[in-house]
Amino acid sequence: MLEAAQLGSVPKFDAYHPNAIPKLAALVGSEPLQTWKDWLEFHTLNKQSNVLPKAFRDASFALNGTALSGTPQQRPRDKLALNATSNALRDAVGKAYVDKYFPASSKAEIQQMVENLKAAFATRVQAIDWMAASTKEEALKKVKTIVVGVGYPETWRDYSGLSISPDNAYANQKAIGLYEYRHQIAKIGKPMDRSEWWMPAQLVNAVNLPVQNALNFPAAILVKPFFDPNADAAFNYGSIGAVIGHEISHSFDNGGALFDANGALRNWWTPADFKRFTEAGDALAKQYDAYEALPGLHVKGKQTLGENIADVAGLAAAYDAYKASLNGKPAPVIDGFTGDQRFFIAFAQSWATKMREETLRQRITTDGHAPAMFRALTVRNIDAWYPAFNVKPGQKLYLAPNQRVKIWG
Repeated sequence: MLEAAQLGSVPKFDAYHPNAIPKLAALVGSEPLQTWKDWLEFHTLNKQSNVLPKAFRDASFALNGTALSGTPQQRPRDKLALNATSNALRDAVGKAYVDKYFPASSKAEIQQMVENLKAAFATRVQAIDWMAASTKEEALKKVKTIVVGVGYPETWRDYSGLSISPDNAYANQKAIGLYEYRHQIAKIGKPMDRSEWWMPAQLVNAVNLPVQNALNFPAAILVKPFFDPNADAAFNYGSIGAVIGHEISHSFDNGGALFDANGALRNWWTPADFKRFTEAGDALAKQYDAYEALPGLHVKGKQTLGENIADVAGLAAAYDAYKASLNGKPAPVIDGFTGDQRFFIAFAQSWATKMREETLRQRITTDGHAPAMFRALTVRNIDAWYPAFNVKPGQKLYLAPNQRVKIWG
């Protein structure tokens, strides 16, 4: 198997979830060979259904689209084809997107916001009175050395070695998968490239890469409604600033905090500090457990904890960075809203969402993110939100000060 995978000469492997391996091995041995053949056959067809004849595509959509997500009909074939091209030739499509939609001025402005967010986060860490000096030192080292990619990679992928057929979508998909696989295994034995991107520029998303201690902010999330070069600082820090703060904070969530500044899986905490951090996480998990998405269906606080920690810490850092950007001057009142109000409104609007009940149920069951409408409620843990909107005890979203969860500051 290793020879076929071109890994026969690799002397050592890291198992990210080693406890799963003996359980998988036991499962393999407990089921008949024919069961595994059937299982593999099904998943091969299901995975490749988008480039198989219509009967396969329709059957796959009936399960994955309609039964599991509630989507009544497939997207038009031309849009599916464009999406497949974007996923397959990510950098080629990304470069075309950046050239048309992402000006250099936006890249420069976002890069400055990133530096401001990093500084705000470092200031919050320095101000924590319960954290040992050794833990603080490691945390500050980590945030200061994060490699942040804004918009697009400095070097675009070369696809000259990839052969594309004009009339065989299945062959193309297989070729693209093999091309990507070879690209990845070619890294074995070479130094890690901390500047490598793992998201295409045309994707509306962002990512924290703990092993690289790096962040990617694709160009497509650096436009409206997340970022508007013509808007004031309150809007941009409340929206894209909170996203930037979120990704920085992932380096210090319940998963990211286990990696050090070099991306090594190493415990750099004192036992007392980690206990305090874990207790704050437990309180946040209970807060989210109370949110009811549908009758009897609650958000899973532990399952979504990493994202919720990043939301709380990221929004707090974004607010601090926004206030610092005013340089001591009062924020203007625009359309009758104060700067603080516009900051929190922008944050809430960035999580505006609409989904079918089936999709919501699936998200609650499987996703590490809380549904967007509950992520907007992060504001309940931020002290500045209360005077901004005169939120009082007895009102639905009010949390007493001792119930507001503080993570990293």
